[in-house]
Amino acid sequence: MEPLTRHTLRGSWSTLLLPIQSDDRIDYSCLQDELDYITRVGVSGVYTNGTAGEFFNQTEDEFDKISALTAEICHKTSIPFQIGASHMSPIISLERIIRTKSLGPGAYQIILPDWVATTRQEQLSFLNRMAEAAAPVPLVLYNPGHAKAVLNPEDFAQLADAVPALIGIKVAAGGPDWYSTMRTLEIPLAVFVPGHRLATGIKEGVGVGAYSNVACLNPLAAQQWYQMMREDLDEALRLERRIGAFFEQCILPYYSAGYSDMALDKYLAAVGGWTDIGTRLRWPYRWIDRKDVQKARTMGRNLIPEFFDE
Repeated sequence: MEPLTRHTLRGSWSTLLLPIQSDDRIDYSCLQDELDYITRVGVSGVYTNGTAGEFFNQTEDEFDKISALTAEICHKTSIPFQIGASHMSPIISLERIIRTKSLGPGAYQIILPDWVATTRQEQLSFLNRMAEAAAPVPLVLYNPGHAKAVLNPEDFAQLADAVPALIGIKVAAGGPDWYSTMRTLEIPLAVFVPGHRLATGIKEGVGVGAYSNVACLNPLAAQQWYQMMREDLDEALRLERRIGAFFEQCILPYYSAGYSDMALDKYLAAVGGWTDIGTRLRWPYRWIDRKDVQKARTMGRNLIPEFFDE
């Protein structure tokens, strides 16, 4: 697979959710079924080992198996894929890149070391070492709002200038001031914003894609919504408002109750009904009970029927 660039990194990307059995083992058969479906419906791309992939709670053998299976299926179906090589330990993250480079991903997703917050000098040392190991495969930096070092637009501009291999960022985004600063700086990176706010990100002239929580609900519908943004942005923004209402009514209460992002993403997949991975997370994290799925599914059919197959 050709390495991605900041110009080709676009669209609605689907995360690989981790099917966890009652004994905490990964169900690789279910994982393959999930991959088969995602690649069959024609998403912009697939990425492994994001937050919903529970990258922080895997053995290295499991990481290698997940990466190899994803590469095999994505190469076979010509679907772009990224390997999430993130880990709280920079050494383990570096080793994950070295071991999987032969799989030919389009990019590597990484986080900054996340036990002790990094200084700018340390961030550059980390990114340049990772870029050297990954070359010619580029890097995408995942910088969520709960990171130890949450970066601002000026930070992204400096990193992009100093690390040419960095082609994209995944961010929580912000309000009008954040978008205004991003536009002013003209940062040479592919900016991926939250999935349920992708139409706004594109309208603001900053966002070009999403590693999408909306794709957890329905990968095909999320891809069709992205296509709508390219053809009729006003209509896509109207749909975004309805998606927002669904999230406010069906997802936000669980967030407010302290459920994690990966619990919410797996719950979205259960509500969407396109996969049978379940809602279970790996110990010690708690998940949302599947008994709550039907109520949310009924509300979803009323608010955003485009995301629910009849």
